[in-house]
Amino acid sequence: MIVIKQLDTSALERIADIDRSEHVTGAYVRRNGHLELERVDWQVPAWFTEGDGKHSVQGHIADWRPFLEDLGGVMFGAMYGRRLVGFAIYRPRLEPDMAQLAVLHVSREYRRQGLGAVLTEQVAMLALADGARRLYVSATPSEGTVEFYRNQGFHPADEPHPELFALEPEDIHMIREL
Repeated sequence: MIVIKQLDTSALERIADIDRSEHVTGAYVRRNGHLELERVDWQVPAWFTEGDGKHSVQGHIADWRPFLEDLGGVMFGAMYGRRLVGFAIYRPRLEPDMAQLAVLHVSREYRRQGLGAVLTEQVAMLALADGARRLYVSATPSEGTVEFYRNQGFHPADEPHPELFALEPEDIHMIREL
């Protein structure tokens, strides 16, 4: 049975349990204020377990630790026994009335079972309790990811958050009203 629970910062070490690999055949680009779907053929590999580069486990831990330790964020995990099979990281107060779903990953074999939706709802409920009226996400432009967020009530941001857009200009920046 999968259990969703709040995890402490030390759980970041467990992200190595996640298999983020996928084959992407469609990706969105934003042109003239509209999303356009393009056909692609991307093989997205699992995170690298060696080193501390951009797509490595240690690189992500270094990137995501500040959300939890410096910005008051919260990590929710989907646990199957002792194995982390999905997680979300919440960042409060991206702006006075807006929080951020900073990170969401579900391991390949556990996708399309509702875990992402449950984790997203945990973040949305916490954001609302913290006084946020909107929830921001910078979504990987893959068709599956963007459609997932649309199904969770997100829509493309009219104006992307400048700081987050500078970090991830290829992503599709989205907002959900809470």
